[in-house]
Amino acid sequence: MFRLTSLMRTAGILVITAATVVCGGPLGAQDSSARVTYQVGQVSLMNSGLPQILSVGSIVRAQQMIVTGPDGFAKLEVLSDKSTFEVYPNSKVIFRENPGSWEQLLNVWLGRVKVFIQHAPGVPNPNNVTSPTAIISVRGTVFDVVVENDDGDTLVSVDEGAVQVRHRLIPGNEPLLKPGDSITVFRNQPLLGLQINKGGGVQKALAMARKAMLDLIYMHPGGVGGAGAPVPGGAGSGGAQGDKGKNTGGAGKPPGAPTPPAPPGGGGD
Repeated sequence: MFRLTSLMRTAGILVITAATVVCGGPLGAQDSSARVTYQVGQVSLMNSGLPQILSVGSIVRAQQMIVTGPDGFAKLEVLSDKSTFEVYPNSKVIFRENPGSWEQLLNVWLGRVKVFIQHAPGVPNPNNVTSPTAIISVRGTVFDVVVENDDGDTLVSVDEGAVQVRHRLIPGNEPLLKPGDSITVFRNQPLLGLQINKGGGVQKALAMARKAMLDLIYMHPGGVGGAGAPVPGGAGSGGAQGDKGKNTGGAGKPPGAPTPPAPPGGGGD
């Protein structure tokens, strides 16, 4: 009887331990940090109020803010799933502001980011990006978020996939954006489906600005990133295929990548 009771107790402990490992496995396996894969100009990490210069290979951890100057541009890879995001000039972006929520990727305070979400075929990779006025929910896609001014007015434009946009301050409509769609979330206005711009004009303007910036970086690759640093995309369209050609080393400009704009409005030129 004693041996049976002991075995049952041991089995119970093993079951609880296994359940803990299974439940805790995904969190333990995920790395809540991102690595800088390309950087040029003034790019810093605000750490307890003190700026820390970022360069290629630097690690950004949860709840840290990335700040770019007028000439700053950086591309980062999310270590947990190999998604990437680009941060444009005059931007303030917090990486994983809520580390307890693995879906929250970025909180854009000001400026522009371009996000490339990676996911296995047929397997969704839910993420969201927030701003002072918007919550953008994604399921594996390529899109831009531009916080245009101190009011937090937020432009969302989709290249690939789909995103759902919700007003952070005013309950109401939650439009679904598809490729070529864009919408601006204004602080004091509820969202309406009719506000969606389906002409693709905004997306094209963002792509042209991105291309102009990458071409400028290619022509003047010195900067803080160092001469000959890899350019994270050159002339071409702005989708995930371009992102797949991202550099991890070596000089030159890879084919088939998209184009970055300096953030409109409060984002700066």
